[in-house]
Amino acid sequence: MPAADTIDRLLGERYWLEAVLGRGGMSIVFRAQDQVLGRPVAIKLFTLSSAADTSRQESELALLSSLNHHGLVNLFDAGVDLAEDGQHHRYLVMEFVRGTDLQSRLAAGPIAPRHIAEIGFDIAEALEYVHGNNVVHRDIKPSNILLVDYGNGAPRARAKLSDFGIALSEDMERMTREGATTGTAAYLSPEQAAGAKVGTQSDVYSLGLVLLECFTRHVEYPGSIVESAVARVTRNPVIPDDLPPHWQSVLGAMTARRPSDRPHPRDLVASLRQLVIAESARHKDVDAPLLAPTEPTESDAIRSAYVDTYPDMALDRVTSLAARLFGAPIAMVSVLDNDRIWLKSHFGAEVDHILRQVDLEAPGPLAQETIVIEDARLHETARTSNLVTGETGLRFYAGVPLRRDGGEVIGTLSVFDTKPHTVTEVEMANLEDLAVLVMVQLDLRRESQRMTGEIDSPLISSVSLETQRVTE
Repeated sequence: MPAADTIDRLLGERYWLEAVLGRGGMSIVFRAQDQVLGRPVAIKLFTLSSAADTSRQESELALLSSLNHHGLVNLFDAGVDLAEDGQHHRYLVMEFVRGTDLQSRLAAGPIAPRHIAEIGFDIAEALEYVHGNNVVHRDIKPSNILLVDYGNGAPRARAKLSDFGIALSEDMERMTREGATTGTAAYLSPEQAAGAKVGTQSDVYSLGLVLLECFTRHVEYPGSIVESAVARVTRNPVIPDDLPPHWQSVLGAMTARRPSDRPHPRDLVASLRQLVIAESARHKDVDAPLLAPTEPTESDAIRSAYVDTYPDMALDRVTSLAARLFGAPIAMVSVLDNDRIWLKSHFGAEVDHILRQVDLEAPGPLAQETIVIEDARLHETARTSNLVTGETGLRFYAGVPLRRDGGEVIGTLSVFDTKPHTVTEVEMANLEDLAVLVMVQLDLRRESQRMTGEIDSPLISSVSLETQRVTE
């Protein structure tokens, strides 16, 4: 029989192993094709076979077979594989989830608050279900949260909880000695880190750290298990001051040091449902999908090349000029890359307050033409926006698209004010000229970095002579 990690072979006379998806200390995960039902599946093949490992494998199988929930990766089948070393290796056949995991998604860029709320709600529902079945997952972390891509481009990507390899059930023999710790160091609850008794509230704490990381995009307690455990004892997680109060409250409660101070899973589901509703209301016009296209398009590569080469000093001057042009407190250059947005803004004391109210991580489609709203209260669609009716109280907006020579719109130069404005043709002509200057600066900066080897993007053409002549 072939080695355990060999692909292009039939497993259990039914599953054709196509590729290795991942490896762990005790198992290998394959993408395979079910020859009977003609569907893709994921197969977890255990590579170790000691008595303790066999006990754990049997426990995971019994556990997974008893669970059935839309927020969990479903188990389809199980079997035993005979390797060339004569060892019997158990395998699990599970649902193949198309998409990515949360860890990979976080590495790709920021996530909009609405999507963070939806991920939290999905996993909280899954935890409510498994906790109701006397199961504690014990290893909640971004790589164990899968984001399902149904292939229809929908902005809502369902989250599923995977990998119950170290879960505990009341009906399961404890497979770690008293005082031992299992789990991933960065996401352990304080009681896990101390080797104390672990209950359902431990999963709530770990999910709180995951959701916090979705906002900050850094691990709150990095380092070894010792370093991570000490940090948990000496300080609470740092929740950013600029998060809305409802997020601060929920994340603070989820990451309370004492398990009894954390919300019950049922209450957590209700709280996160309200957050989904609140974030959807705040950003009801946002349709940016959570999952980026699997294969980047030429437009994505173009935008990425621009956002990674921002010429800060030049854009400071442009946004300053744009704001002074209208006597407004804020002007902004923004460049969109999938559901990430990079910006340079200027300049009044109101800027920080305004920016905290605008969801810059989940922008809507880029405007293809110049937009002017002199008084948002009188505008048919803008007057119902939360930015107009809410605390921010915006009244005026002027935006000019940032357009490449080929016509591709990569961003916007915009001006905001909390007071109405009457705009002249000369003012708008000047704003459009400033938008051309922005593109010149972005092109020059990108070309300079390409020539020096800092970037290398074959999809981006060299600086346009026509654009250069405009500045002359």
